[in-house]
Amino acid sequence: MALRDEDGDGVADVIRRFGGADVDTGLAIDGDRLFFSSMTTIYVAELGDSLVPDVIDVLVADLPESCCGHRTKPITLDGAGNLFTQVGAPSNACQAEQGRPGSPGLMPCTLLDEHGGVFRFSASALGQSHARDAKRYSTGHRNLVALEWNDAAGALFALMHGRDGLNQLWPEHFTADDDAELPAEEFHRIDEGVDLGWPYTYYDPRRNQRMVMPEYGGDGETPAEPSRYPDPLIAFPAHWAPNDLVFYTGTQFPARYRNGAFIAFHGAVTPRRDDVGSVVFVPMNAAGEVTGQWEVFAGGFERLGTDAGAVGRPSGVGVGPDGALYIVDDTGGRIWKVTYAP
Repeated sequence: MALRDEDGDGVADVIRRFGGADVDTGLAIDGDRLFFSSMTTIYVAELGDSLVPDVIDVLVADLPESCCGHRTKPITLDGAGNLFTQVGAPSNACQAEQGRPGSPGLMPCTLLDEHGGVFRFSASALGQSHARDAKRYSTGHRNLVALEWNDAAGALFALMHGRDGLNQLWPEHFTADDDAELPAEEFHRIDEGVDLGWPYTYYDPRRNQRMVMPEYGGDGETPAEPSRYPDPLIAFPAHWAPNDLVFYTGTQFPARYRNGAFIAFHGAVTPRRDDVGSVVFVPMNAAGEVTGQWEVFAGGFERLGTDAGAVGRPSGVGVGPDGALYIVDDTGGRIWKVTYAP
C-alpha cells in the first residue's frame, strides 16, 4: 500500500494498493528501489516517479518456510550492495517431540542447518534462490522479526523473540511466575559469524545471566558456559514480542533521540502482566552503543479500541524524511504519525 499526504495535514489523502495476496510484512526502500517480501520470496521494484511500481521482479525465491510459525522475512540493506533477511526456526525449543513435556532437545539442533539465522544476499541480482545464493551471516536465533542495519554504526542489529512454555513443558523446574518472567527478549548487535545460543541457552533477565535450556540439561539454576554466547545489549521483559526496529536519523525530535533505537513491541498473544504492547526508545550513540536506560516512548495502545474488546498493538516503526516517527498498529488497523514541535 502506498499512502500520500497531499495537503500536509498529517493524514493520507491518496491510498493505492499493489502486489499480490502472498505479501507479508518485510519492507525496505533504497533510493528508488522498493523491496518487499512474502514468506518465501523477496521482490524488488523500481519506483521512479510512480507512486506504485509498474513492474515487480523476484530478487530471491525459495526462502525456507515452516510449518509452525516464525515465517516472516524482514528486509534491511547495508548500503554496500547487500540485503539481509532472517529464516526463523519452526520450533519453540528444538525438542525431539515438539510440545511434549519433558522431551529433550535435539543435539545438535538440526533445525539450524537451514533455519534460525540471518542470511545475506545481493541487493541487485535478480533471480537468486536461497539454496544457491544465500550466505549465512549468523546463527542461534529463534525468530528475529525486528532486524535493522544501523548506517551510523555500520552494523546489523536485531531483537529475538524468546521461547515460551517453560512451566508447561518443565513444571518440575519452572513455576507459572517463572514462565511469565522468562526468558528475556534479547537486543543484539549481529556481527558476522555470531551465535546467539538458541536453542541451547536462554537469557534470564532476573539474574542477568545466560542459562542452559531445560531441553539441554538446565534446571533454571544452571548457568551456560561463560563467554560462549554473547550477552544481549539489553534484556527486555519476557514475551513482549519485538516486531520492528528503526534507528532515529532525523533532526525533528530533540537531540537526545539522535542515533537511538525505536522498537515496536507487539505484546504477547495472551497478555501477561504488563506486556500489552508499546513503542520503546533506547538511547544510543553513533557507534551503536547503548548510552542510557530504555524508556516507554508510546504506551496505552490497549486503550485505543472503540469497540468492545478492540485493542491496539504496535507492530512496525519507520522514520520519515521530515523526522516524523510512524507507528503501525496491526490490531486497530492504523498508522500513527508522531511529530515534535518545540
